Amino acid sequence: MQPYELSLAAAADEIQARRLSPVELVDSVLNRIEQTEPHLQAYVTVTAERARVAARDAEREVAAGHLRGPLHGIPVALKDLIDVAGVATTASSRVRADHRADADSAVAARLAAAGTALVGKTHTHEFAYGLTTPQTNNAWDLERVAGGSSGGSAVAVAAGAATFALGTDTGGSIRVPAALNGVVGLKPTYGLVPRHGVTSLSWTLDHVGPLTRTVEDAALAMSVLAGHDPRDPASLSLPPVDYRPTPGTDLTGLRVGVPRNYYFDHVDPEVEVAVRTAVAQLETLGATLVEVETPMTRYVQATQWGLMVPEATAYHERTLRSDPGQYGADVRILLEAGALMSAGDYLRAQRARTLMRQAWLRMLDEVDVVAAPTVPATAVRSEQKTISWADGTSESVSDAYVRLSAPADITGVPALSVPVGRDRAGMPIGMQLLGRPLTEAVLLRVGHAYERTAPAHSFAPAAVAL
Repeated sequence: MQPYELSLAAAADEIQARRLSPVELVDSVLNRIEQTEPHLQAYVTVTAERARVAARDAEREVAAGHLRGPLHGIPVALKDLIDVAGVATTASSRVRADHRADADSAVAARLAAAGTALVGKTHTHEFAYGLTTPQTNNAWDLERVAGGSSGGSAVAVAAGAATFALGTDTGGSIRVPAALNGVVGLKPTYGLVPRHGVTSLSWTLDHVGPLTRTVEDAALAMSVLAGHDPRDPASLSLPPVDYRPTPGTDLTGLRVGVPRNYYFDHVDPEVEVAVRTAVAQLETLGATLVEVETPMTRYVQATQWGLMVPEATAYHERTLRSDPGQYGADVRILLEAGALMSAGDYLRAQRARTLMRQAWLRMLDEVDVVAAPTVPATAVRSEQKTISWADGTSESVSDAYVRLSAPADITGVPALSVPVGRDRAGMPIGMQLLGRPLTEAVLLRVGHAYERTAPAHSFAPAAVAL
């Protein structure tokens, strides 16, 4: 096994035991980037020299016995919405082509303090306003979409071109590409991870979280990322939490909610079978399955768009007026549509969100987690615009991918996507676990228990055909 193939947790153990140096690990990942990038196009910017300097510093500190923690010397990639001082933050857009950050974002500063080595900034759908990341190819099939908007981060992790990465999630943008590329993606509780220094799409929906090889890796990242920052008005002030799950797999006493509506409607049969098989596996580990009714489902997409579209337009108002031609056509149309929405429409969406959150919290009082598909279909081919269902209906690819992920963003509850198999074409399938606010540790425990007892092939790094 090459160092780039190691999970974060495994690499951390090897570094701590001094069987692997941070320099070896970073060099292996940078070589992997060089090998895969012409095919995957996951990166906007590769910060090779910066990463090597950080690796040499980490190697000296570890040799001197000054280990900062499990992230010390670990290569990380950041979605190109996340500021790092002196590095371009382009948001994969011509609008930001010349922009360089003056200071670190809150999460970049925390990762730097933990001793990580930044290997680069990854592509996003322009300004995170989409769910395919068209610049980037899927890590399992170069002719299929990567998913978005954190597609570059998910692909980099899946291909071994980063040990872990950060993304953002406004309508599913961590979990969708995680599911489509066979990696783990965690959208934390709203406000748990600060967003200072992160380019906004929709400030009442935006979340920052990790994309990793394993659930344990996500837990290690969260232990560094979570915590209050007064520069983010939504940031929660809470005591530190060690999110690392215990090694056991016993889920006795845990109540797993299985939706009887919405989450299994208009879902590809192979996705449904894989997710229901994974849910059955949780039952064999001791969990009790409970049917639940997902509330207010008819309002999900209207509420999501009613919040996101006007907030995005407000953020881009000045540039949209002065230089609209700098935006891609798909993003410009959405931004222009936001200018046509009334204040009344926006306020109705805010009221709907409040009612939906209250209804979801009542549902989550009945169970500890809800288990459901992350997305209704696996990665489509890059040129495909719609997905057709067995009943003769169809929907756009973006609408299909956002439909099952948006509720967690609207309500602010945490959601974890874990791989649960592959379809006949070999494309990954994801299951999401959703819980009450601030129950990340529970979701990680459940995901870890499943992962330890699931077929190993579901979690192997993607073998890119080169």
